[in-house]
Amino acid sequence: MDFLTLIQILDTTVRLATPLLFACLAGLYSERAGIFDIGLEGKMLAAAFFSAAFAAITGSVWLGLLAGMGASLFLSAVHGLASITFRGNQLISGVAINFLAAGLTVLIAQDWFQQGGRTPSLAGAARFNEIDLPFQSALADVPYLGPIYSELISGHSILVYVAFLTVPLTWYILFRTRFGLRLRAVGENPAAVDTAGVNVIWLRFVAVGICGVLCGLAGAYLATGLQAGFVKDMSSGRGFIALAALIFAKWRPWYALFACLLFGFFQALSFRPDVVKAVLQFEIPGQLMDALPYILTVVILAGFVGKAIPPRAGGEPYVKER
Repeated sequence: MDFLTLIQILDTTVRLATPLLFACLAGLYSERAGIFDIGLEGKMLAAAFFSAAFAAITGSVWLGLLAGMGASLFLSAVHGLASITFRGNQLISGVAINFLAAGLTVLIAQDWFQQGGRTPSLAGAARFNEIDLPFQSALADVPYLGPIYSELISGHSILVYVAFLTVPLTWYILFRTRFGLRLRAVGENPAAVDTAGVNVIWLRFVAVGICGVLCGLAGAYLATGLQAGFVKDMSSGRGFIALAALIFAKWRPWYALFACLLFGFFQALSFRPDVVKAVLQFEIPGQLMDALPYILTVVILAGFVGKAIPPRAGGEPYVKER
């Protein structure tokens, strides 16, 4: 495998890891506050549809982005009401959101566009285009440095850069601010936080809202950045892989980045069976290559994660003592 091929695979890795990273950080905020959310998949799917639909209707990807984030926030509000206000089972609420999004997106898409449950193909201002960073052309011919800068670092849509900048921002918010300290405390011992005069319910709703925003960005990127429109079930289990990456990362932002890049790398390899064949000296069946990221998820969770301890109050509704 030559250097340029490696750069191309890494470039694909970055693109494929972006929606996983958004969703993983979304789950990080929610679960750090004690709200387990397996509805990441449904929120991504809803955001992907509404962002693509409104981008196709209005011709503006930014209006599509707002629509996608709005759809994800709505589902986050539903999850918050069910699990925080009414103290319902958080896992059942997440499953219901996944089923709801999977069915409604196709139904509404067929009603609006009559294209078999998909949206029209997006182009121009209706999707996020690649951004050329400064000096890309000047550095393109420089050995090694040129391909790294022009192919791997430059040439991505704005949401890719936002995703990677969100990692240090999340680390700073959670571990260097009063808000982050309280958010983490709510997931560990909400009664102690309440005793200190902090509104536990409000903090958990804020965390669920942040989760909705990040899932909206993930879905919008899927439909208007990574691809050029919405198709049925286009999230393809990414929400569940993001949850696996979150456990693998042990609820830490920087570890989450590396976990998502790892999953993205294996997914990128599934698109390059020629490279895998050249490295392993034998051919892997196409179906097995397609399933590789999902097999990796099971293998890592089964044998390589070690002891991952979730927030102690995770999954438990908080009932204020009288």
